[in-house]
Amino acid sequence: MLETLKNRRDFLAAARAGKAVTTGMIVQRRDRRTDETDAPGIRVGYTASKKVGNAVLRNRAKRRMRAVARDVLGCNEEQCTDFVLIARSGKTVERPFEALRGDLEYALRKLAKGR
Repeated sequence: MLETLKNRRDFLAAARAGKAVTTGMIVQRRDRRTDETDAPGIRVGYTASKKVGNAVLRNRAKRRMRAVARDVLGCNEEQCTDFVLIARSGKTVERPFEALRGDLEYALRKLAKGR
């Protein structure tokens, strides 16, 4: 089960960690320390700025990223990890779902290499 990041502090901590840029989204990954694991498991945050479009497009982008995260992150990531998925202007909403899923899988491989 994926938990959602809600605190700004968690988003900022993920921004200081590793980052992978793909066509459909930007993925930030942060491994939490053992002393700060108040809620063990995978936590995911979703961000879509006004550059993505109006409220309808921003919400659509976040819904699509949520669906991709449920498919990909739910099964193959270790515990105590935070992810932030950032929508890209014009790309996240228009990209086919399978391509968006491939983008996230590619970003996870790229971030796993850098650890």
